[in-house]
Amino acid sequence: MGKTKIVVAYSGGLDTSVMVKWLSEKFDAEIITATGNLGQRAELDNIEEKAKIAGASKSVILDLRHEFAVNYLWPALKASALYEGAYPLATAIGRPLLAKMMVDIALNEGAEVIAHGCTGKGNDQVRFEVGIQTLAPHLNVIAPLRFWEFKSREEEMDYAKKHKIPVKATKDSPYSIDENLWGIAIECGVLEDPTNAPPEDAYQITTNPKYAPDSPDEVKITFEKGIPVAINDINYDPVELIEYLNEIGAKNGVGRIDMIENRVVGIKSREIYEAPAATILHIAHNELEKLILDRETFRYKQSVSNKIANLIYDGLWFSPLFKSLMAFVDSTQENLTGEVTVELYKGNVRVLSRNSQFSLYNMKLATYTEEDIFDHRASEGFIKIYGLPYKTLSEVLNARKEKGVV
Repeated sequence: MGKTKIVVAYSGGLDTSVMVKWLSEKFDAEIITATGNLGQRAELDNIEEKAKIAGASKSVILDLRHEFAVNYLWPALKASALYEGAYPLATAIGRPLLAKMMVDIALNEGAEVIAHGCTGKGNDQVRFEVGIQTLAPHLNVIAPLRFWEFKSREEEMDYAKKHKIPVKATKDSPYSIDENLWGIAIECGVLEDPTNAPPEDAYQITTNPKYAPDSPDEVKITFEKGIPVAINDINYDPVELIEYLNEIGAKNGVGRIDMIENRVVGIKSREIYEAPAATILHIAHNELEKLILDRETFRYKQSVSNKIANLIYDGLWFSPLFKSLMAFVDSTQENLTGEVTVELYKGNVRVLSRNSQFSLYNMKLATYTEEDIFDHRASEGFIKIYGLPYKTLSEVLNARKEKGVV
């Protein structure tokens, strides 16, 4: 009988690098690291070598950027999914894809256990484990950070140094950073005190808006059925489109987010995010929806968008409710084809124009010039009927007051 095989979700960062070595020492098991390229940069450098140094017998690295963009980011964009009205959910959207990747690798390798490097009070433990349980309920999941002996990142750094494991984090720069195509999440260190303004060294890609170029950039984005397909009339591959907007947005200081958010486990946390492309695309997409969707569909979709954002954040991407709500979202995007031009300037995204063959905007109805065709006289009867329930309510309440009945 061979050794137990453990598939480890491996980012190459401090926690997972230490975890691979720690697991190799504590368990008599063959450890296989699993790394998905979702658009993160530096941590992919020499990641196979780092995994082997840490004690892995095999390292599986998959380029998932295209699948991430098409099957995960575009659905979230179409859904207008912004957690608590601000966070584009970059990390949260990536977790179900990584959970699926780990399950696939575990099944291919004959592994019985999947291990991840999430803490006991973070969101990602929920996202990974619920996803894995849903996709492969027979697999076991362990989370060493919930029960190992290390009490701080500083202790982990000492352990990594002792075992000559190369990690990026240092005691002078103790940020925890998660990055993918859709954005960067930064936490820990001085950011844990919400009274501290984020230091400039915490930001990874965006220019401080104060020092951004004095001349704005204009960007025209073409959407087809809710999906961005071209910039300035040039068609782009989904990954290239996001990368382009990240670059031009970051240059102009766009996409910085500093927020207190409600974690899945019930505590509040302070996070800062950088999401230039996501910020630009959400603003442009929302503007197109305002132009094309009828009033009741637009209003109802706002509540659906909020629910979908919560489901993604809470790790329920593979749930029946998520699938059902996305069916509604997809139906709202059938006519969401058109162009939106935005101006990027010193941290701001300003909509300059919007256009669509499916636009419900009728200038002859909206204008106040002599071309106005709106029937103003019809409004009198409309308002009387529209306000009738509230007029009746007031009459009843006033009559009760006059009789001295409260």
